[in-house]
Amino acid sequence: MDRRDCAIVNFRNYLKIKSVHPEPDYDGCVNFLKKVADEYGFQTTVFRLDDKRPVLIISVEGSQPDLPSILLNSHMDVVPVFEEEWKYDPFGAEMDSNGDIYARGAQDMKCVTIAQLEALKNIKSSGVGMKRTVHMTILPDEEIGSDLGMAKFVHTETFKNLNVGFDIDEGSIMDNDDYIIFNNERCKWSIRIHCPGQSGHGSLLWDNTAGEKLRVVIDHFMDFRSKEALKQKKHTYFLGDVTTVNLTSLQGGIQNNILPPEIVVGFDLRIAADVDHKEIENWINDVCKKAGEGVYPEYIQKDPQVPVTVLEGNVYWHAMDTTFKNLGMKYIRLNCFAASDARFVRGVGIPAIGFSPFNNSSVRLHDHNEYLNKDIFLKGISIYEKLIPNVANA
Repeated sequence: MDRRDCAIVNFRNYLKIKSVHPEPDYDGCVNFLKKVADEYGFQTTVFRLDDKRPVLIISVEGSQPDLPSILLNSHMDVVPVFEEEWKYDPFGAEMDSNGDIYARGAQDMKCVTIAQLEALKNIKSSGVGMKRTVHMTILPDEEIGSDLGMAKFVHTETFKNLNVGFDIDEGSIMDNDDYIIFNNERCKWSIRIHCPGQSGHGSLLWDNTAGEKLRVVIDHFMDFRSKEALKQKKHTYFLGDVTTVNLTSLQGGIQNNILPPEIVVGFDLRIAADVDHKEIENWINDVCKKAGEGVYPEYIQKDPQVPVTVLEGNVYWHAMDTTFKNLGMKYIRLNCFAASDARFVRGVGIPAIGFSPFNNSSVRLHDHNEYLNKDIFLKGISIYEKLIPNVANA
């Protein structure tokens, strides 16, 4: 089997491992990737954040290992699926006659992990030297906020001992010839607004009900959402430049003729990179106050604001930029519209760039029938083969 076929086999086999929430098979992922890395002659370390959450570290030592290292970070978990909406088994990794490989994680982001691993194998075989040590880290729990994943890992001695100088982290696939560079990202806040109220018989017009308070909360949050949507459409802002608000859950009530003592509404907020977090927090508190007595916010996740990765004068970015130009790759620089593990790396003072070497693909992140074409996947490996040594030799 030639190296291209081997890479595709490894990609498909990795996709078959059900690392899907709420019970991801992390040990299955780690065992598979470790076996491949061991076969390729790389150093591997398994670090456990707790009993359920392993981190796999794959290392290729550079000729000057005392220099700050290069981190290639990805995550092994994937989001749930609605199987009835898929044309193939979402964990079957079926490849059709066009070479499209269907599976959850094909784009987000098992493709990146295998492409990096295969690229490092090819770099080693070619004899290309790298001054800096390169570490691959494959993390758990990114898809559920990373609180027990990268948020925790960056503060461990194990991470500090990696001596990371620069992180190439999660990017996004594009549907045209371009590639995306993320050097900043929005912050994720998951919030539940509790609306307590008078309980009683549903036939009466009680004052101070949870439903009345809920209406005020929803109206204000949806008005905020409309303003941001208008800003994006009217001024052609990119999604990463506006704050998004989405109602994601409603809880309360046990029977239709009984007023609930409390209704809880959940919102997903992605706060634009240049927005003052204190202003948003004050606005939320003001909405709760306007809604009525006892209304309060509960923060499920509240990411802190982190500094942007400055590109000007950054030797690692210069190496990336030069590589892209030499390969004739066009890119656009954006604020990441979602939330990746890079925010925690930036939070401890390490510059991080989000980048995916895959383009010209229908964007199916978190969608039904997620797939990646085998030729696009193989091209991504070849990009990493040029990019990784150039950055490691910066």
